[in-house]
Amino acid sequence: MVGAFDPMAEAGKPSMSDAGMSEVLGFGTLSSRATRRTALGLILGAPLLGACSSVQQTLSQFSSPFSGSQPATAPGAPQQPVSVGSGQVKVGLILPLSAGGNAGAAAQSMKNAGELALSEFLNPNLQLLIKDDAGSAQGAQQSAQQAIDEGAELILGPLFASSVPATAQAARSKGISVIAFSTDSSVANRGVYLLSFLPESDVNRIVEYAASIGKRSFAAMLPENAYGNVVEAAFKQAVPKRGGRIVAFEKYGADRTAAARNVAQALGQADALFLADDGDAVVAVADTLAAAGANLANVQLLGTGLWDNPRVFASSRLQGGLFAAPDPTGFKSFARRYHAKYGSEPVRTATLSYDAVALTAALSRTQGGQRFAADVLQNPSGFAGIDGLFRFRADGTNERGLAVMRVASGGAQIAAASPKSFGA
Repeated sequence: MVGAFDPMAEAGKPSMSDAGMSEVLGFGTLSSRATRRTALGLILGAPLLGACSSVQQTLSQFSSPFSGSQPATAPGAPQQPVSVGSGQVKVGLILPLSAGGNAGAAAQSMKNAGELALSEFLNPNLQLLIKDDAGSAQGAQQSAQQAIDEGAELILGPLFASSVPATAQAARSKGISVIAFSTDSSVANRGVYLLSFLPESDVNRIVEYAASIGKRSFAAMLPENAYGNVVEAAFKQAVPKRGGRIVAFEKYGADRTAAARNVAQALGQADALFLADDGDAVVAVADTLAAAGANLANVQLLGTGLWDNPRVFASSRLQGGLFAAPDPTGFKSFARRYHAKYGSEPVRTATLSYDAVALTAALSRTQGGQRFAADVLQNPSGFAGIDGLFRFRADGTNERGLAVMRVASGGAQIAAASPKSFGA
């Protein structure tokens, strides 16, 4: 049994009410004992092992995984390594700090978030070895090797899928695990965990919820690209698993007309229509379906976290649609603290860095010499982070406890809360 850990108390902050703590986590009403162990979003305790989704981002090589107000930047000179904290447990944090475009700006925000997590624990026994990989696989491998040579017991990062295998190669030779931020599940492996928003979690959650409200016949229209391929595989597994059937399935490229016509003709047999694309594209898909004769008001529209977009909320055709995403409450609380410290808004992926650092700080305090062992990282009860529950699978992928959001003209509304615990 793992002892309880209250990061708010550790941070020297006043206690919060039960309601306040559950609001931070977005779990709804929890028991008094549970909520008093949360606050910053990461806890350690049994039976829930917690460690102290505008949300779901598409795979990093398919479209930008960054959102927020940070401006794009030109490539800069490589940043010098930085050590933060004075603890005995050393952990590497690898980010593309000098990369150009949105990547460098996002990396800086994630660096700030990691430092914020460290500062919100009182005297954590942790030292972050922050390295700049410049956005390249070679840079990531060199950064990982430098961190390992300096005594790192765990590597956090890198951000890009193409850099994860190189990082893993350096870490594996020393038996060190990696917790990367890529959203490409193909780079996950034993000892290479992904702490990110994976499309598979979105698909499983929204199909599960649709089935729970009586939807049994599904139609789908997905983009013909790598993201669409990942979503397709997950969708075709999730529907029969939940007792449903797929009555129509189409993929589209630049021209959506033929696919929309086929789906529109089959919608009479369906009670749910799954559309998985980003905000601008999914609005265009809905318009094309309507032009093909589809009455979208007669079917329950379903989507992924990519729907968390102002264009979606403004679309009259998508009103009432449901999509899976983390409860936004936790991010809003995090963003307020981030802004108070840094005077700017965090990118949406900054919570990944925060949760990774907070997790390692908590494990280093409570788990002794086994702090980063596989059976600790793969605890089936999972961890409670800024964006809700998550747990690592043995194959390196993750599962997230997502909320179900409803599209409304004023923004997303919670249709179903995040789960309080994982099933078997």
